[in-house]
Parts: sequence; C-alpha cells; structure tokens
Amino acid sequence: MCRTPALVATVLALAAGPVLAVEAPKPAKDVATATATATAPAVAAPPAAVKATPQQRAEARRLDPFARAAFWASQLEVDGRDIEAGLGVTQAMRQMGRYEEAADAAARALIIAPDNLDLLLESARAQIGRGQGFYAIEPAKKAQALAPRDWRPVSLLAVATEQAGRDDEALAYHRQALALAPNEPAVLSNMGMYYAGHGDLPRAEQMLRQAAASGRADAKVRQNLALVIGLQGRVAEAEQLVRQDLPPDQAANNVAWLKAATERAPTGQGRSWDAMRGSGS
Repeated sequence: MCRTPALVATVLALAAGPVLAVEAPKPAKDVATATATATAPAVAAPPAAVKATPQQRAEARRLDPFARAAFWASQLEVDGRDIEAGLGVTQAMRQMGRYEEAADAAARALIIAPDNLDLLLESARAQIGRGQGFYAIEPAKKAQALAPRDWRPVSLLAVATEQAGRDDEALAYHRQALALAPNEPAVLSNMGMYYAGHGDLPRAEQMLRQAAASGRADAKVRQNLALVIGLQGRVAEAEQLVRQDLPPDQAANNVAWLKAATERAPTGQGRSWDAMRGSGS
C-alpha cells in the first residue's frame, strides 16, 4: 500500500464520524489481569481497506458529494495510482466548493495520467472555481488537443481566458464552443454570462432563455437567467425563477441582494458575475 497523501487524510478526517464511547473495564481480580486490561486497546482496529468492486464503485457514483469524497479517498488509500479514485475525489471536492483541494487532487492524479481527458477537464474546472482562470488554460488546451471536437474544453477556455482578462480570446472561444454545440445549455449559459458581465443584459437574457428552455438545463442555468432578469429591474419575475430551485431562506437572500443591486445600478451595466457563473460543463 502506498503512503496516504495529505489530501486523502484530510478527506477521511472530514468524513469521520463521532468517536463512540467505550464501556470502562471492570475491576481486575489480580495484577496480571489489571496489567492486561490497561495495555489492551479499547477498540479493535478496523479491517484494512480493500479495493472496491465494480458494483460498489458504480453505487458510489450515485452518492452525495461528501460521501463520494470519503469513498474515493479510501480507495486512494488502498492504491495511490488509482486514476478513477483520483478523479472521483477531484469531482466530489469541486462539487462541494472545495476548489483548492480539488485542484490539488487533480494535480496529483495528472502526474500519473498526464493525458487523461477527464482529469484535465476537472483540473481546469477546479482552477476556474477558485477564480484562477489563468491556471485553467494549460489543462484546458491539453484537453482540447486530445478531443478537438469536444465542446467542453473550448467552453472552459472561454471562461478561463475571461477570468484572465483576455476578453478577445474569451469571446472567440465562446463562439467556437457555440459552433461545436449550438444547443448545449452550459455553452449558452456561459456565453450569456459573458455578455452580462460586459453590460449587454438583453443579449445575455436571450441566450440564457434559450439555455433554460432545454430539457437538459440545470438549476445553475435558471439562476443565471434569474440574475440577468433581476438586474434589468424585473425583480418579481426573477424571484419566481429563484424560488424554483432554492430553499426559502436562500431564495429570500438572493432576492434581497437583487433588489439592493438594482437600487444601486438599475441597469446592471458593467457588472461582472464571476462568483455566480458556471464552470463551462
């Protein structure tokens, strides 16, 4: 078994449950028994981790991100060269918003499998998630070279170059991604948010409405649409969308933020919404 990386230890610690109380030993009848009782471990050590079966791995993919992170971290403890486990940890940590850990997990796995398309995409997503789009450009370009007809690395390059302040490149990548996947909600949403960040809210709304109309659109797309609608002063319409996907308290907070934003700048011109934007795929 390889030595467990610090990242794996962190994930396993996060997943650890509360310590169980152990019944105190009864008084010893003699010195030998007392000595044995004092030196014996309170709880037997758990069995060594083993490599999960394909069925167990398939079941793990359906778990929530926290449970998936713990499962795949335990698999990395068994085999530090397990690429599927490294990818699983990366995805789960990113979905929990722990972008630093996700980027670290991707970097470790890419040492072993530098040409793994999924790992390269996850590395780019993690860097974008932590607001460091410049560092997402290299893995996204490698992914693009491996899969030149895949829209995902191109859409990631669009967001990454935009974060890096390279707007002309970003718009070109957005258009290229749209040409590759004209009906893909993530592509439409990312391009819509590009226009929103550059003050063109009507065009942003048009693209986001097209994205939201797709049966494959997720809550992130609808929330982006709500944001753009609200920033145009139609807060009541935006609120209806916000409440479709968010619990009441979070929806109320978002609506309050929108109201305050429109009072400060009714048209929303020149604002950038990187914190609420998707990661490209």
